[in-house]
Amino acid sequence: MKTQFFKLFVIALAFGLISCKKENTLSEYKFADKGLVLSCENVNSKLYSEALFAFENDILNYYGKNNPNASLIQAYGQFIRNSIYGRLKFGDIVSPHTVKVFETLKNENDLWDANNPKSYLNYNSALVNCISINMQNADLKTTFNSLLKTNSMGPKPFGAPLMTNYRSTAQDKYLATYIAFDLFYAKLFNKDLSKVNSEKPAQKVDFNKLPPKTNTGSHAGHNH
Repeated sequence: MKTQFFKLFVIALAFGLISCKKENTLSEYKFADKGLVLSCENVNSKLYSEALFAFENDILNYYGKNNPNASLIQAYGQFIRNSIYGRLKFGDIVSPHTVKVFETLKNENDLWDANNPKSYLNYNSALVNCISINMQNADLKTTFNSLLKTNSMGPKPFGAPLMTNYRSTAQDKYLATYIAFDLFYAKLFNKDLSKVNSEKPAQKVDFNKLPPKTNTGSHAGHNH
């Protein structure tokens, strides 16, 4: 009996340790030197900021493949348009690091709502509340909050005004965070990302194209 009890104790302890580790399983923050873009209570600012910058790096690399002079704003414009019309090939956009970020984001219980028919993003989450308060574009902020209040929020209802105001992402990182989480990460739940790591390691070379387009010059020489 003692042996069986000991085995059960070890198993319980192991599960407990695993649960603790799940609180922050991201071992590498490649964009930590860019700082935090969100300033709200009850929000995992470090992880969410990493998620935003990983997303921006991915879309800039993807839309810059055939246009080395593409800017991040242009990448946002193309991404939003293709996302709204369902033309995104996520497997071609997502990098191995972003997959790791997404796997960590899955453990943020407040962030997701599997019962939301419009998006897996939880529109009652601390993150969305943070965005609704701090979004800088006045017109988009009004529309955003109106949709939330009437339970009408979703990628498509907000997509039309978003497409005409995508340039605001250059200064408004709260708006950019919404785009990253609702139009990108929330849509990865139904995508097969198992082949990303084996198909895309060489694409990290494109990371050197990022500094001239955004204020991220210090990133090209990461030791990560």
